[in-house]
Formats: sequence, structure tokens, C-alpha cells
Amino acid sequence: MLMTILDGSIVTVAMPAIQSDLGFTPVGLSWVVNAYLIAFGSLLLLAGRLGDLIGRKRMFLAGTGIFTAASLLAGVATSPGVLIAARFLQGVGSAMSSAVGLGILVTLFTVPRERARAIAVFSFTGAAGASLGQVLGGVLTDALAWNWIFFINLPIGLATLLVALRALPADRGLGLGAGADVLGALLVTGGLMTGIYAVVKIEEYGAGSAHTLGLGALAIALLAGFLVRQAKAENPLMPLRILRSRSVSGANAVQMLMVAALFSFQILVALYLQKVLGYGAAETGLAMLPAAAVIGAVSLTVSAPLIARFGERNILLTGLVLLLGVLGLLTRVPVHASYLTDLLPVMLLAAGFGLALPALTSLAMSGAEEKDAGLASGLFNTTQQIGMALGIAVLSTLAATRTESLTAAGRPAAEALTGGYHLAFAVGAGLLLVALAIAFTVLRRPAARPGTRPEPVAPEGAKVPATMAP
Repeated sequence: MLMTILDGSIVTVAMPAIQSDLGFTPVGLSWVVNAYLIAFGSLLLLAGRLGDLIGRKRMFLAGTGIFTAASLLAGVATSPGVLIAARFLQGVGSAMSSAVGLGILVTLFTVPRERARAIAVFSFTGAAGASLGQVLGGVLTDALAWNWIFFINLPIGLATLLVALRALPADRGLGLGAGADVLGALLVTGGLMTGIYAVVKIEEYGAGSAHTLGLGALAIALLAGFLVRQAKAENPLMPLRILRSRSVSGANAVQMLMVAALFSFQILVALYLQKVLGYGAAETGLAMLPAAAVIGAVSLTVSAPLIARFGERNILLTGLVLLLGVLGLLTRVPVHASYLTDLLPVMLLAAGFGLALPALTSLAMSGAEEKDAGLASGLFNTTQQIGMALGIAVLSTLAATRTESLTAAGRPAAEALTGGYHLAFAVGAGLLLVALAIAFTVLRRPAARPGTRPEPVAPEGAKVPATMAP
């Protein structure tokens, strides 16, 4: 997980060096990110279900091996075509390993308190990977060369394979006969790939263009066909029972909105630091390091005890409120900002992500049956990638449009850029408000029916059955 998330953020800092060295055009350079994102986001759901069918350990090992080999290919790339192909293969490997990661955790850790700790560590490594990527990307690019942002994956990948071979228990899976729906696989993969491609190209073609609307309509038609197929198939790839759970459907909806909103924090703040305040690549990574530290500390040390004490929903709501504070402060960040007074409070409030993500993860996985753990894991990761793609497309387009408008009105470049970022931060805050409303309403625990008593709560340390309530 650390390697997968790290790779998604480490590339952004090194993009100028990659463009200069390999001769990418401005449009072609975007495919260094898009190729990875399209492959990763479109294959997660399929990979998660295949993990349930053929064995999650087998899928995890294969995905990690493909990702590691593709990283070596990316590091030695000498042309744009080779690098883009390697990035696509990295996305394939990431999808295979990431899709089953949560499924492995929830089947290994069945006691609620232990599972909460495991998910907290899982969330911590994700946050650490995102933040370390920005720091390492700047340091490695400045000190060595851009190639090393890919070579760093080799020792991590090899170590992961060696440990996983011994540490992960073998699982046979349900067998392909329990869900080998080839047509469904083609529909969902094609629909997700088309939709993500349409979204990431919005900035180039525009939201109302024939290109965007046509591909968007095709993606919706393919995904609708997939849902119809799943309702009728004898052995569906994605049994629709998983969506009947309020925890699963609500948590995935909240996550998609939250990730889309927080793109404006992870990426646009980095652009603000570099383009408005004049920070270098390494300085930008270090400036955002406090956010990584508080997110990691909160998710690793206090999220699990707080979830056990107050419940996932309450901790999720608290985290979302803190994140609203992050984007609220950013809507007022000045052109000539002081790091200590204007930006450090923002970085510290990012601790809300360390509360929200473990709570969301627990909710999304608690509503799935054990036989669907890989599917639920793949679905959770898929909505995360869709949210990221939407955030990249919508918020960056809004920021760019606003910046162009202010520039045309005669505003200085720094002021115009800041105004564009302000709009993106405000829209992100609006998305978080919608996520907060969904979390408050949809994720309510259902009221007990008349004549029934609530299930007893197991005392701390007691073993409980490894069942997952729908």
C-alpha cells in the first residue's frame, strides 16, 4: 500500500524534469499520470472479485510482481511511449494488489478491536505514502534524477514479495465457477475505463464538449448494462447484494466526495506553494510534511481507540468537520502568505483525514459478507480513484478557468492564480458538506424493530464470531 500510494504522488513533483529529459509535449506529459490512473481505477473492481475467486494471496503476489517489474521499465525508459506503457502496467499491478489488500485484512483480523488497529495501520501507510511521495519526489529529482522515483519501488516491491510469501496464509478462493462472468467483466472494465478517460480529459476538451459528453454517455451505458447483467447473471461478477448495505453504499459515496474535495488540498496547495510563493520541489514537500505527520500520528495512535469508544460514524463526522476547516481556511489564503500563520494551521487540521479514512474503511468493509471481502475492497478502492479523477478534472478546470478570467481582467499573475485556487477550495468545501450530510443521514444505525433487543456488546478482549452484518 505504501508503494502504490507513494508512486501516485511522487511523479507529480518530477513532471517538469521528465518532460525536459524525454521530450514530452504538454499534452503528452499528462499521460504519465493518466495512463496509471486509467488502468488502476478501471481494474480495481474486477481484480477485487477475481481475488475472491482465485485466491487473494495469489492476486496480491501477482500484482506486486507486475508493479515492481513495471517500475524498473519506467526507470530505464528513454522515450515517452515506453514510459507511458510502463505507467499503464504499473496501474495494472497496483489494481491487482490494492484491490485485495483490505479483503486480506478483514479476513485475517476478525476481532473488532484488532481489526480497527489493522485498518488504522493500513490507513497510516496510505497517508504516509501520499506525503512521502511529495518529499521524496523533490529530493530524488533534485539530488539524483527523475528515474530514481521509479527505482525506489524495486527494494520495496521485492521485500513485500518475500514477506508476503511467508506471512499471508494461502486461500483457495471460491473458484471461477462462482462468478466467472466474462461479459460482466468486459462491461464494467470498459465502462470504468471510458468514464475515467472522459473525466481526466475534461481539462483539455471542456466539460460540455462533444468528446466529454459522448464518452460520458457511453460510460454510463456500459455501467448500466453491467448492473442489468449482474441482476440477471447466474454467477454475477458483482452480486448486487453488496450494494444493499447502507454501510457499504454510504461509505463509498462519502469517500468519493471526500477524495474529490481533498484533491484540492494535496495537489493545488503544492501548486500554490510553487507558483505563488516560489517554493522549490523539495521545499514544497517539506512544507506539507506536518500534514503527513499529523495524519499518520492520528490514524496510527488514536483512531482505533476512538472508533472503539465512540463508533465509526461519530469519528467520521468529526474528521469531516476538521477537513471542512482545512478547505475553509484555504479559501482565504493570501497571495503573500506566512507559512506559520496562514499554512501551518491548515496542515495541522489535516489530522481530520487520519480520523475519517479509518472510520470510512471500517464502515465500507463491515457491511460485506466474508466471501465478498475482495469485492468490497475493490469497490472501496474504485470509488477512491473515481473521486480522485473527478477532483483532478473538475477542481483543476475550475481553478484554471477562474485564473484565466482574472488574468484577462488585468490582475497580476500571482493574484489570478490564488483566485483560481480559492474557487477550487470553496467547491471542495461544498463537496465535503454533501459528504457530511450523507454520513449523518445514510450511515445512521437502523433503529431496533419493536420487540427486539440490541445485540450484546462483547467485552474488551473477548472473541466474537467473524460475521459481518449486512
